[in-house]
Amino acid sequence: MGLFDEDDRPKKKLVHEIGQDLSLISVEELKERIALLEAEIERLKADMAAKEKSRSAAESVFKI
Repeated sequence: MGLFDEDDRPKKKLVHEIGQDLSLISVEELKERIALLEAEIERLKADMAAKEKSRSAAESVFKI
């Protein structure tokens, strides 16, 4: 048991850059990045849907 165990180290925040070289990234990290990007896509879709709903409601109020 060393001075710093693997589990005690702070985990580096996973960041993905579009077009980034993937040759040095492990399969596990690629899976993590896919999950991260899929979650972000869902978050973006939910925000877009909320904005469309809000816009639709505003348009119906101001329609003559």
